[in-house]
Amino acid sequence: MNLKNLVLVILSSLAGLWARPKTDVIVMTNGDHLTCEIKKLERGVLYAGFDYIDGTIPIDWAKVAHVESTQLFVVSTQAGNVYEGTLRTATTAAEQPVQIEILEETGTPEVVEQRQVVEMAQTATSFWRQISGNADVGLIYTKGNNTAQYSLGSGLRIRRERWRAQADLSSTLSRSSGATSSTHNQLTLDGLRLVGEHKWFTTSLNQFLQSSQQGISLQSTIGGGVGRFVKDTNATFISLSGGLAWQGTQYQDHPEPQPTQNALAGLVVGEMHLFRFKKTALDLNAVLAPGITQPGRVRFNTNASYSVQIISNLWWKISFYGNWDNRPPPNFAGKDYGSSASISYSFN
Repeated sequence: MNLKNLVLVILSSLAGLWARPKTDVIVMTNGDHLTCEIKKLERGVLYAGFDYIDGTIPIDWAKVAHVESTQLFVVSTQAGNVYEGTLRTATTAAEQPVQIEILEETGTPEVVEQRQVVEMAQTATSFWRQISGNADVGLIYTKGNNTAQYSLGSGLRIRRERWRAQADLSSTLSRSSGATSSTHNQLTLDGLRLVGEHKWFTTSLNQFLQSSQQGISLQSTIGGGVGRFVKDTNATFISLSGGLAWQGTQYQDHPEPQPTQNALAGLVVGEMHLFRFKKTALDLNAVLAPGITQPGRVRFNTNASYSVQIISNLWWKISFYGNWDNRPPPNFAGKDYGSSASISYSFN
């Protein structure tokens, strides 16, 4: 077997990790009948793959009249309930809301109004089919003052019936002729587990930050707490949580050496996502950490983005990051913020 054939065999084998038969059925309110693979429901958009179309197609969930799949899905509702099972549509009168039946392993179907379903994600024994995410890249260059700025970002998310986890990485570099390069890198690992049947959850947060503007070599924030979904619909998601966190900050030796600072702080985390089908998405995450062992010291970190859909899974994104410390060490900056524009590709 030559090298070319070997590569083809390997790629075909890897493709099998994600692929499954496209035997799901979707019927639209206008009568269109679609046979496909349902990928997920997110922010009012049902994503589906077809044998005869390259890529994933977004479908307006509000215009779906019937759905059926033997694939296992984790289904979340506005009330905060989460179910796992296969899908089918219950028979209802023409004037009645569409009812989705989720057939769990117990054999007893859970019936939920279609408009109450806010999220669906495939679940299976295959780890790879549980992952979704995004990749962002941006570059700006100005010849006049020889300025260049790049931005990179990525995110991975995994969702199961009672828990979810995600990892987000962002990196920016700004370089200008005659000036010191400025870098900002942040890695966030967080997760939550549902408590009971409704909107409460326990959460963990692990955030790692490097900022040349503030002279921070590494700032680690590790904590957790309890939170609640304030609003969770197909167009709006808002959650709040509170708890405790340990923060360790290592500073650069310039302009003068600083010992590593360790502190216990409170933790308040807010998250908001607003979405309009085939138009725009606004995402905001904010972390407030008031000092406990350092009374009066407050740190605040936020990341926000505004995205406009170009086509299918491709988005144009404007991002903003900010990090503030009201009591930095002497001669060190207390704030670092910036914005960037990038092209973002989402996958599932």
